[in-house]
Amino acid sequence: MLDLLLNLLKGVPATLGVTIGAFALGAIAAVPLVLMRRSRSILISLPARIFIDVMRGMPPVVWLFILFFGLGSGVLQLTSFQAAILGLGLVSAAYLAEIYRGGFATVPAGQAETATALGMTRTDTLRFILAPQILRVSIPPMATFFVSLLKDSTVASTIGVRDIMMFGSQGAQAAGGGFTPFLFAAALYIALSIPVAFFSRVMDEKLRRNIAK
Repeated sequence: MLDLLLNLLKGVPATLGVTIGAFALGAIAAVPLVLMRRSRSILISLPARIFIDVMRGMPPVVWLFILFFGLGSGVLQLTSFQAAILGLGLVSAAYLAEIYRGGFATVPAGQAETATALGMTRTDTLRFILAPQILRVSIPPMATFFVSLLKDSTVASTIGVRDIMMFGSQGAQAAGGGFTPFLFAAALYIALSIPVAFFSRVMDEKLRRNIAK
């Protein structure tokens, strides 16, 4: 049992690497995406809306296959690890853009108008007035999404990423098809997600208290 656990732990760095890398990529890419989505010009907002709907509408594993076996085999030279981060990062961008858009909805429209009346540029208004409030509101759902992304990262094993799931599958094959390795793998995923879930609840409760004041 100890050998099995130690073997599964070898996949933790890849699992966390894919999850954190995809989340960071998505968090950054979601910023211009949500700004495009909120644009009054349909020529700008429509492409962003289509991208978000398509990315959210198809299983993440499909994008991994497209990037790794499709683009990665010819147009782009991607390793399985890079393809996993890019594929899940694009999916994350779509979901996080919607989370940001929900954050925008919580900010009173009058604040932006007041900032403009005071002579602030749109960039300064977004950076100093809107962004801090949006981020504060968005942190709890972002943490919840991170936990979901951690679980979704299991699909990275389908393109050869040596994560927890791959080592679990190899352990099951070595044991003649036993399910014990998968139970250990499930326990590892739960252990990794607990700190993030706890952080999400703490931030949500703190936000509710601040709003109540």
